[in-house]
Parts: sequence; structure tokens; C-alpha cells
Amino acid sequence: MKTSQEQHVCGSTVVQTINAPLPLVWSILRRFDNPKTFKHFVKTCKLRSGDGGEGSVREVTVVSDLPASFSLERLDELDDESHVMVISIIGGDHRLVNYQSKTTVFVAAEEEKTVVVESYVVDVPEGNTEEETTLFADTIVGCNLRSLAKLSEKMMELT
Repeated sequence: MKTSQEQHVCGSTVVQTINAPLPLVWSILRRFDNPKTFKHFVKTCKLRSGDGGEGSVREVTVVSDLPASFSLERLDELDDESHVMVISIIGGDHRLVNYQSKTTVFVAAEEEKTVVVESYVVDVPEGNTEEETTLFADTIVGCNLRSLAKLSEKMMELT
């Protein structure tokens, strides 16, 4: 098997516009200790170290529909002023090796809307193509961001 330095790397960026103000969207997204709020592929989440801030590590158990059962993830950066969050997958029984994502949230040009941009890089597993790996990761990220949008917009309706 190739080492991660010899493997091909791919990445992508997924963008989601949300009809809700940035403070509301960020308050949901920044909760490293509670991704299940909007990530429907998450079955359970337990902090293994830290308090949910930078350097914290969580163990996420995923639903049975995915080709994995758990993931270990570290919060590398959480900037409440710039609205930036960086997460690395550091273990698990899945094929997202050396996965790192950076999520940036900012106010859209249209008032009361928020734009969430999530970019990632990940190793392409042996036996897979860049296209297959990107399609898989884009699907997961896209589903998560659409779910974040739905939840944020629903919360806006209730206020």
C-alpha cells in the first residue's frame, strides 16, 4: 500500500447560501461537540478530549448506510471573529484518509442571508479515482450543508 505522501490528493469546495443571519448559522455550525444537530449521517458523538474548543477530539459514530462505522476528528481551528472552522479526520474505519476541511461563513450580499463555504483535501484511496473520491466527499459535505440550511431557516421561522 502506498504511504499518504505517495498517494494522490484531491479536494473540492462546496458552497451553500442560507436564508438566515450569520450569527444563527454560526451558532449551530461551531458546535464541534454536537454535529448531530444538522449532520444526519452522525449517529452519536462523544468528545474524547477537550471541551469543544480548538484541539478537541471527538469520536463520531455514523449511520449504517455509510461504508464506515466511526471517525475520529480533531478541531484544529475555531475562530469566532472570522467565522472559520478547520477540522481534520485523524482516524476511523473509513476511506477518508488525511481529510481536512476548512469552513468559512460570511454575510451574503443580500441582507439576512449567509454563505457557507466548505473546502477540503483528502487522499485518494488505492483502487479509487479522484472523481469517485470527490463525488463521495462532495455528496456528504453537500448533504450536511443543505441540512444546516434547512435547520437554520426553520429556526428563523420560529423567531
